[in-house]
Amino acid sequence: MREYQGSYRRLIVWQNAARLRKLVYDITARFSQSEMRRVSQMRDSARSVKQNIQEGYCRSSIGEYTHFLEISQGSLGELSGDIDDCFEDKLITKKEFEVLDELCGKTDYLLKRLIQSLKKWPREKKWKS
Repeated sequence: MREYQGSYRRLIVWQNAARLRKLVYDITARFSQSEMRRVSQMRDSARSVKQNIQEGYCRSSIGEYTHFLEISQGSLGELSGDIDDCFEDKLITKKEFEVLDELCGKTDYLLKRLIQSLKKWPREKKWKS
């Protein structure tokens, strides 16, 4: 693996997404069999947030990177809605909801700022050598 490919791990937004994915996997592990569809959806969304930050970072152009960050942001929105539903359906505690909701909010903020920053560059520009 080339050195730059692991550099995404230093991004706080990626670290938040990795933590969020882990929390979602841990919390949904105790859901009943009747919630398996929801579990699958939430885990896929949480994984997508993290993986799209990572995949976009490994692309060569600003436009591609931004595109993957926007996909990540969409997955985060889907996950956030599922977290709201889980709390409303009493599948997670208030404390779990607060932790997940806060982490989603921080991750969303960082994604928005990163996307705004990247959109100031020409989309075709190579951002890594």
